[in-house]
Amino acid sequence: MLARRRHVYFAMMGTCIGLFVLAWGVVRLWSVPVAVGMCVVAMLIPPVAAMVANRRGPDDRWWDDPSGDPKSDEWWDELDGKRRRR
Repeated sequence: MLARRRHVYFAMMGTCIGLFVLAWGVVRLWSVPVAVGMCVVAMLIPPVAAMVANRRGPDDRWWDDPSGDPKSDEWWDELDGKRRRR
């Protein structure tokens, strides 16, 4: 799932950059309002891309969810400061 989210994120950000480049490199020669509209659409893509990339998947470990593996849970608890090192 992480790889899919990463691919979607980079595709969305590539689309964003492509819209900016096309808007001010090509489209503005014919229509400035259309170029501005393309930039407005491109401006809305990065927040949506961040939400897609940071969405929690069904198999992702959340901060305080135990994984079921005692050694892994102990390691995560140690990193989180819940238990002291022995």
